[in-house]
Amino acid sequence: MLKSKTFLKKTRAGGVVKIVREHYLRDDIGCGAPACSACGGAHAGPGLEPRPCDPESSLCPRPHYLLPDTNVLLHQISAWKPGTWASVASRLRPPGSLETYIEQEQGESANDRNDRAIRVAAKWYNDHLKKISAENQLQVILITNDKKNKEKAVEEGIPAFTCEEYVKSLTANPELVDRLACLSEEMNEIESGKIIFSEHLPLSKLQQGIKSGSYLQGTFRASRENYLEATVWIHGDNEDEKEVLLQGLKHLNRAIHEDIVAVELLPRSQWVAPSSVVLHDEGQNEDDVEKDEERELMLKTAVSEKMLRPTGRVVGIIKRNWRPYCGMLSKSDIKESRRHLFTPADKRIPRIRIETRQASALEGRRIIVAIDGWPRNSRYPNGHFVRNLGDVGEKETETEVLLLEHDVPHQPFSQAVLSFLPKMPWSITEKDMKNREDLRHLCVCSVDPPGCTDIDDALHCRELNNGNLEVGVHIADVSHFIRPGNALDQESARRGTTVYLCEKRIDMVPELLSSNLCSLRSNVDRLAFSCIWEMNHNAEILKTRFTKSVINSKASLTYAEAQMRIDSTAMNDDITTSLRGLNKLAKILKKGRIEKGALTLSSPEVRFHMDSETHDPIDLQTKELRETNSMVEEFMLLANISVAKKIHEEFSEHALLRKHPAPPPSNYEILVKAAKSKNLEIKTDTAKSLADSLDRAECPDFPYLNTLLRILATRCMMQAVYFCSGMENDFHHYGLASPIYTHFTSPIRRYADIIVHRLLAVAIGADCTYPELTDKHKLSDICKNLNFRHKMAQYAQRASVAFHTQLFFKSKGIISEEAYILFVRKNAIVVLIPKYGLEGTVFFEEKDKPKPRLTFDDEVPSLRIEGTVFHVFDKVKVKITLDSSNLQHQKIRMALVEPQIPGINIPPDVSDVDLNGPEEKKRRLEK
Repeated sequence: MLKSKTFLKKTRAGGVVKIVREHYLRDDIGCGAPACSACGGAHAGPGLEPRPCDPESSLCPRPHYLLPDTNVLLHQISAWKPGTWASVASRLRPPGSLETYIEQEQGESANDRNDRAIRVAAKWYNDHLKKISAENQLQVILITNDKKNKEKAVEEGIPAFTCEEYVKSLTANPELVDRLACLSEEMNEIESGKIIFSEHLPLSKLQQGIKSGSYLQGTFRASRENYLEATVWIHGDNEDEKEVLLQGLKHLNRAIHEDIVAVELLPRSQWVAPSSVVLHDEGQNEDDVEKDEERELMLKTAVSEKMLRPTGRVVGIIKRNWRPYCGMLSKSDIKESRRHLFTPADKRIPRIRIETRQASALEGRRIIVAIDGWPRNSRYPNGHFVRNLGDVGEKETETEVLLLEHDVPHQPFSQAVLSFLPKMPWSITEKDMKNREDLRHLCVCSVDPPGCTDIDDALHCRELNNGNLEVGVHIADVSHFIRPGNALDQESARRGTTVYLCEKRIDMVPELLSSNLCSLRSNVDRLAFSCIWEMNHNAEILKTRFTKSVINSKASLTYAEAQMRIDSTAMNDDITTSLRGLNKLAKILKKGRIEKGALTLSSPEVRFHMDSETHDPIDLQTKELRETNSMVEEFMLLANISVAKKIHEEFSEHALLRKHPAPPPSNYEILVKAAKSKNLEIKTDTAKSLADSLDRAECPDFPYLNTLLRILATRCMMQAVYFCSGMENDFHHYGLASPIYTHFTSPIRRYADIIVHRLLAVAIGADCTYPELTDKHKLSDICKNLNFRHKMAQYAQRASVAFHTQLFFKSKGIISEEAYILFVRKNAIVVLIPKYGLEGTVFFEEKDKPKPRLTFDDEVPSLRIEGTVFHVFDKVKVKITLDSSNLQHQKIRMALVEPQIPGINIPPDVSDVDLNGPEEKKRRLEK
């Protein structure tokens, strides 16, 4: 049956158009109940569960199906747990048929019309099911939190309950009560009547204020080191206030990390400087607000005018960006209390108050909690328990936590995705060879870290008859297997990148591709995308060509194996000769890059040696870099630059490129001051002057100083990002001193490279285009996701290293090592231990201990403790232990051993307390 509605609409140009809206109603949609003979087996989509819900409910003893309204599904999703009372809800399909379709009545709101439609569907189901199950007396129960909707349902004879009423009636699942979101104002209010925060302005007033310039809109970014401080990164082109500083609980005004907020700038007389104090929230109740106010006074110290930053306060929330948070329960000291504080693993997130009857069972375990609201009279937001992840400290649990916290997609690939993989056994066909060169005769080899199975790239170098050299970079042809728009492509785009943890790899593409069909393993035929140059012996490029190819790698080498071949006088085979040619050219290429201003920075990277049985780390070393690392890097960079030029020539508006913005001068302040303290000058006006300054910054008595300066320079850099060429004007890559750059060389582990492969294939006529490839807005959206996924992958990898470092020191006990100061704070120094590539903080103010005399000078920068002055890069000796006193945030603890300062030092061979000993564990449990 067809229903239509016709009306006239006036256009902006003054014309009138006739609009007809048609609504097709079907009479062949079944109810979905398996036992229903009345519908004749007609089912549209998935049917209902074979058995209706039959829980031990004190309200609904009869078998029944549940029909939740939209708001219940939207806000109470945590309670709709598969395998429990709610599992049938996802299968319920109220039929869009003649019997249940309703028109919106005059004066009726869309929301009221939807409520009425749900009631009509529930009534139809109940009447219909009576016909087919008279003896079983099947029911459909409406679940709604809307008071009026429930009252009308009951008046109409429909069984209806609120979500809370129904869940509390489930005697077999009492734990589900903890999963209910606390949404009403009454439930959100705390007994304390004291108003702590100012009221958030309504969205309409915020939008007016932003339009008039009274308020600024931006992203709220909480501090990891100071819970009373945050910044708001302002959206738009306002160059004067790119970042607004917020200090104090009341000025933060209930904003949570990553919320979109509106801020009001304070008068210039109230502007403050970023604090150097490290403060963590350790409060337990509402009375701690007074302690917070005392702590806020610590932030306000006299500073020079140039240190002041635009300062403001949050006046309203434009968009909440809450997510489920991992962490631990901090059980209340009040016996039998159901209210407890949850401490998130992410220090940027405030503690969350939850109600649970399972506190004793959840203590010492990692759990997930969701935020429901944050009333004005509550020190903390309110939330509810979602899920139990497992025991704290367990490797599987902690890995799950870091993946969830960094939003890394890590679920197994779905059957829909796997269905697009090639059928095995797979081999190269005649069709595959179309538009492809056969390069299997070339002496190609790969050079990778030990244990690498996802081999993206391989290389070759040979002398031509004309005396020049041919150099080839051959990259896995992943785009041959992942076609645009299918489920495999969509999942790869969503994941964005492979994530490498210490003991685990979260693949971007299924293992059949990543470790087999796409991996350029030795002695098997593989499809590749090749970038081939003709060069002279001075590494000058004479010709460049790109081609799809098929290769057969002659060797899969590690960096160490390749280095051994290059250095060995006894080896002169084709593979070794090729490697020597590549290494020689790479040195020339690197020299040329550095002369143009490319930066050679440093970052302490560590490598764990694992026990083969327990998989616990037994050794921790900084990674050793060889010439072969640099050799491979140079040719990957050259291939990326060559491809970037080609795709931009062909697709000036639609090329996916990568840029590295130049840091603002303020970023370099810490580097310049640190170098000045050692009587060295660092120039930062251009990348070239910075590179030259770093090369000159040598100290014969302190050879590690140059490495420290490069590590500090790395911290000053901006994040490199992907972008669409048609949406930006500045393409420059600051770190590489290259006018244009992209990523082409790692398509197994980066989705950006797959897009670049598709662009290049179209550019050389090896593949056909598709609409999304030349839509710059869609490409820009892809770039945003890739930038986010890349950043989260980096954070997850660092978190994995930090966790395994804790495991290593847990087994080692107490160690004393030499360290260098990277930063000085008002009450601490941040040090780097070169032996382990480990960074940590030495605090000089501790609870229940006399406070030493501390004098902080931000200009130098330096920290005076009693009579001893600490500068950046000073050498110290520290004691390293694993502090497990806070199970939520176990951390590497560092204490000063040398230089000697009375009342500060810990002797190198004595520990005040064994932090992991049985007595200390017993004390923590009692606490």
